[in-house]
Amino acid sequence: MKALVKTFAAAALIAVSTFAMAAEGPGAKATKATVNLSTADFALAHYVAVTIEGESAGVDQLFAEDFNQKIQATNAQNHSRSEVVKSLKKQKGEKLNCTVSTDIIEESADYMVAKVTLKFENFRKIDLVTLERVGNDWKVCQSINSYK
Repeated sequence: MKALVKTFAAAALIAVSTFAMAAEGPGAKATKATVNLSTADFALAHYVAVTIEGESAGVDQLFAEDFNQKIQATNAQNHSRSEVVKSLKKQKGEKLNCTVSTDIIEESADYMVAKVTLKFENFRKIDLVTLERVGNDWKVCQSINSYK
């Protein structure tokens, strides 16, 4: 009789934990994860991971509320924070086939401008990224892209 009670208790515990994990949904932990953005270097490295390597953790945390992206091309485009975040979340896990280099153009205690160059097989994408300190964290507040 004790064995039967233990079996039912174990089955109930497994069922409850399974339902709890299913309620969170796939990827729930990745989107809720917080990342360390306490320095400009950490924020820039995370920006590169999000945009080039398909990292999805902390995407909402990375961008300032007034973030905007400008793309300088034949037909110039502007994208809002919500558009960029939505697009990056869709690219979760997708890595771009390119080499990446970053150069700090200007840096102060509360502000950084960096140049992120992506070298693809037939072209280059240059991304000028502006980061600023917001409270205790650093946020990406602007991105300007051009292609060569």
